[in-house]
Amino acid sequence: MTTALSRSWEHAVVTGGAGFVGSHLCAALLDAGAAVTCVDDFSTGRPENISPLLEQPGFTLVQANVAEGLRIKRTPDLVLHFASPASPADYLRLPLHTMETGSLGTRNALELARSSRARFVLASTSEVYGDPQQNPQDERYWGNVNPVGPRSVYDEAKRFGEALTTAHADTHGTDTCIVRLFNTYGPRMRGHDGRAVPTFVRQALAGEPLTVTGDGLQTRSLCYVDDTVRGILAAAAHGMRGPVNIGNPTEITMLDLARLVVELAGSPSEIRFIERPVDDPAVRCPDITLARDKLGWEPHVRPEEGLRRTIAWFREDGTDD
Repeated sequence: MTTALSRSWEHAVVTGGAGFVGSHLCAALLDAGAAVTCVDDFSTGRPENISPLLEQPGFTLVQANVAEGLRIKRTPDLVLHFASPASPADYLRLPLHTMETGSLGTRNALELARSSRARFVLASTSEVYGDPQQNPQDERYWGNVNPVGPRSVYDEAKRFGEALTTAHADTHGTDTCIVRLFNTYGPRMRGHDGRAVPTFVRQALAGEPLTVTGDGLQTRSLCYVDDTVRGILAAAAHGMRGPVNIGNPTEITMLDLARLVVELAGSPSEIRFIERPVDDPAVRCPDITLARDKLGWEPHVRPEEGLRRTIAWFREDGTDD
């Protein structure tokens, strides 16, 4: 069975490599012996995410906006396109940048892969399923997306990226793969990025009320970042085109998540209910049958353990940005 380490890479390009998931990918690839070029414009990525990597042999940082072009000196054999604002706070603040990264940026990353004869992996998202009317969601589900709602700049950028990746593979024979990531969490998330886990952890550690939207009964499926990275690299190594869901099939309500964070943090915080955002999905849960069957992958880190690690990181290293 193919595993994440069953294929070695000489040189990987990671767009968005200073971001949350991207920086963990850069570190994992370096640990596996690959040279890594990280491309980031730092619109949402953070220099401190990659600062420990700067002195490592084989690591190169290129500060650039992928929508404006990709100029890489060394030919890669793997291109991982992870550049994009990914949290509501960011893509609502940077709507045009989000769409340009998902369209022009994806095209530029695909052209780099084609001209280099490299394997290409697109970071898509469970957001392509919108507010799903099917639960759990498998890769055959077309989704239920509002194309003009407040979340559409991210949802549609990713859906377009999937379509462009598919067309590029069909037209040029580019070796492509699409991974749909579900609610990844862990160290290096930003406390104010608007996603549930960092928001709850930040509030709990500060002794503030945890702000749960709506009645808190909407669900998410939390996948620890180490598991997500294993899944991404397994998909890259396998040679499948996808799309393939990479996520944890265990659902949790937002109210239960808030209570769990309070408990694990030993916090005195109470829970406060606030208005639920427009088009906020009621459920979110991946069917990972394809990943299990084709990649031999499934998540290993239980939510309680992943949250303990995340809380510990926020206590020691978390910033207030």
